[in-house]
Amino acid sequence: MDRKEELQQWLLHANNDFRLAQHGLSLRPMPDEPICCLSQQAAEKFLKAFLFLNNIEPPKTHDLPLILEMCEKISPNFSELSKKCFFLTKFAVAPRYPNELQITEEDAKLATKYAKEIKEFVEKICKL
Repeated sequence: MDRKEELQQWLLHANNDFRLAQHGLSLRPMPDEPICCLSQQAAEKFLKAFLFLNNIEPPKTHDLPLILEMCEKISPNFSELSKKCFFLTKFAVAPRYPNELQITEEDAKLATKYAKEIKEFVEKICKL
């Protein structure tokens, strides 16, 4: 697979996660945990696609602030996504298991909103 095809795969997976998260909001009752998890995954893949586009191997981590820091080294404008990445990071793993993380419908709505804003930011800066 060449680099262009690989970039398209990053974006395809990111968009699939994002669309599923958005669709989940329309299904009530729908558990909010998968919506938040998919939103985090979408944001993560959009940020990693940006790194890949800039010839940086995306790290194998779900830590959005860490990934964002790498993006900021390329384009300082990414700093405006800091609050969104910090919020979404907690949904990377915890919602997949029984735990004490209490996720609400408002969390799910905010998670999809932030994922959309990260998606649009990356698409704009990459001119996708």
